[in-house]
Amino acid sequence: MRPPVLSPYQSLMAATPVVHRAVQVDGRRTHYWVYGPEDATRTVLAVHGFRGDHHGLETIAAHLQGVRVIVPDLPGFGVSDPLPTSDIDSYVGWLTGFHAALGLGADTVVLGHSFGSIVVAATVAAGLRTRLLVLVNPIAAPALQGPRAIATGAAIGYYRAGALLPKPLGLALLRDPVIVRVMSIAMLKSHDRELRRWVHDQHDRYFSAFSDRRSVLEAFRTSVTHDVAEYAARINVPVLMIAAEHDDITAVPEQRALAARLADAELVVVPDVGHLVHYETPAAAASAVLRRMDDAPGARPGAPRGAWARSKRAAAAAPDGADAGRASRSDRGAERAS
Repeated sequence: MRPPVLSPYQSLMAATPVVHRAVQVDGRRTHYWVYGPEDATRTVLAVHGFRGDHHGLETIAAHLQGVRVIVPDLPGFGVSDPLPTSDIDSYVGWLTGFHAALGLGADTVVLGHSFGSIVVAATVAAGLRTRLLVLVNPIAAPALQGPRAIATGAAIGYYRAGALLPKPLGLALLRDPVIVRVMSIAMLKSHDRELRRWVHDQHDRYFSAFSDRRSVLEAFRTSVTHDVAEYAARINVPVLMIAAEHDDITAVPEQRALAARLADAELVVVPDVGHLVHYETPAAAASAVLRRMDDAPGARPGAPRGAWARSKRAAAAAPDGADAGRASRSDRGAERAS
């Protein structure tokens, strides 16, 4: 394979300590990476999205300076062992077991991106304790309904063909670099040529790193038959939603609707970006997380909670793109200079 494209965040990444470890969860090996200082007083457990691996969240991890960030490869992706069945209950059981195996407590912030937002929301709804739940590019509405239904139907056809073809042909289709590039182009909104080259290279390298055909097909089915709103009524912890102004998968009005259904939520909308906040605007995402970690219950004794309700009402009423313009635009220069 050709040499990797240099990351726009290379200097920050190079300065961030990282350790690769593995742990047994229900008899299966989960590989995970720990970013930042091992002795940090604050920890974030971050779960990546569909077809990705830990590389997708290392840019946000590097921007969370002074925080220990733990990023596992989801079962069946990257180098982690697959689950017997990749349904939502199995993912919930895995994340609960992983959290316990590392001895993490309720003070650990739990973060999920895209499909990872479904996994972490379902797990918290099932009883995993956390002082703050962070959803980046959350899947806020059903993929099989509304304006995305046609695109979802086409994707279902693609994955179904990958399942029905003989194994070598099916895997070749699922890992087809042309299709991977089309997906990457569709999601990427930045016009920065060097950033675009790097993001495409990341997808080329890691978007097809799944262990077997069954795992990716079952995970896809899980991703389109569940959404965060399904679990909203059972999530009773503070939630930070980091959405994107031009997200083609879940639009801002649907994010606002989800925020209104959650008991305690703040919605931040990052302007001029789509479903790849973790690649295109990691500084904006990390800045929001650090601020919210300081304000979440347990972060500061006696910290006021009123800002949460005010943020939620403002998010529900604000026009598209207004919710986070202040945070994301102020971070943009630092993000590209890092």
